[in-house]
Amino acid sequence: MTDPFIALVEDLGRPGPLEGLRLAVKDLFDLAGTATGAGNPRWLETHVPPEADAEAVALLRAAGARVVGKTITDELAWSLNGSNFHYGTPENPAAPGRVPGGSSSGSASAVALGLADIGLGTDTGGSIRVPASYCGLYGLRPTHERVSLRGAVPLAPTFDTAGVLTRDAHTLRLAMQVLLEEPAEDHAPIRRLLAPSDIWDEIAPATRAAVMPAVEAFGLEVDTALFFDDPHFGLVHEAAPAVAPLENARRAYAVLQAWEAWQAHGAWIEASRPEFGPGVKARFAGAAKLTSAEVTRAQRVRSGVVALVRDRLPEGTALAIPAAPGPAPGIGEEPDREAIVRLTCIAGLAGAPGLALPAGLVEDLPVGLQLVATPGGDEVLLALADPD
Repeated sequence: MTDPFIALVEDLGRPGPLEGLRLAVKDLFDLAGTATGAGNPRWLETHVPPEADAEAVALLRAAGARVVGKTITDELAWSLNGSNFHYGTPENPAAPGRVPGGSSSGSASAVALGLADIGLGTDTGGSIRVPASYCGLYGLRPTHERVSLRGAVPLAPTFDTAGVLTRDAHTLRLAMQVLLEEPAEDHAPIRRLLAPSDIWDEIAPATRAAVMPAVEAFGLEVDTALFFDDPHFGLVHEAAPAVAPLENARRAYAVLQAWEAWQAHGAWIEASRPEFGPGVKARFAGAAKLTSAEVTRAQRVRSGVVALVRDRLPEGTALAIPAAPGPAPGIGEEPDREAIVRLTCIAGLAGAPGLALPAGLVEDLPVGLQLVATPGGDEVLLALADPD
């Protein structure tokens, strides 16, 4: 196990709604005077220390949060496991001997260990929601572009978001109110939860048994109607007619994320020749070979998911599914990345907010619930988790 921090920072904080709360910052965000490493030593060598804080850091600091350190991230944020080839695996106190989840691994670990109250992270394909599930935390992936990513290293810009991890729902809501600033528009409170049978039927029985009671505990209407039973999703079948719709969505997400990651970092990789761990190395190698035809097909699938979310999640409805397919894998175990992304890709493809919250235990290990609302519905998700 590894300490979650790669750099400690002295910060006295200031008055504000987050006064007295300690902030751990994922090493994708600029911190004035502290080098940003993005989880890779070669990145650290080839980039100068920033002169200013990333905008998200600046907002949290201005609200009174006190920065205590920069935290480990998986390399260039392209992993969901939480193990860094160069810097090790931060501790998961909720599941000793198991990974904390990535790529916001250090921020999740610091919060779970009680070394910070707020962990600033990013979520592209689940990098807040999965660590929250594995570590028994609360976390929000906000609506795409609701929170500024100025001063943060990108991975896949049309999917990247910045959010936080906390040990309780109230702190999550306080911190996210600072980052979200003014609501984009009013949204009706959540009155109905959609727990679609076509998604839940793919979940392991132990995870279903642990998470479903958390859905029912809200005391709202629970609808199990199919999520993908919709003519809009003919677009997915056009792309891969023999594959189940949820898997088609995952494949489309994987193609688009990889394409964008190569556009963001391909030139740097070719010029700087960084050493990557095996998983990240393989993903970038595959990304370099994608064709524009593959991307075009994936974009059509994405359009279908956007339409489905609009139709399936009207005002007052949230999608309720597990945040991860099961508890954290052991250190050194190969995670089922595809099964994870099948649960996280809907929010990413639609640019929708996704809230993860503790739900239950599988063999004494935490598993989380994920709630997804229509884009812009961040505040109603936070209010559901932390009612006034």
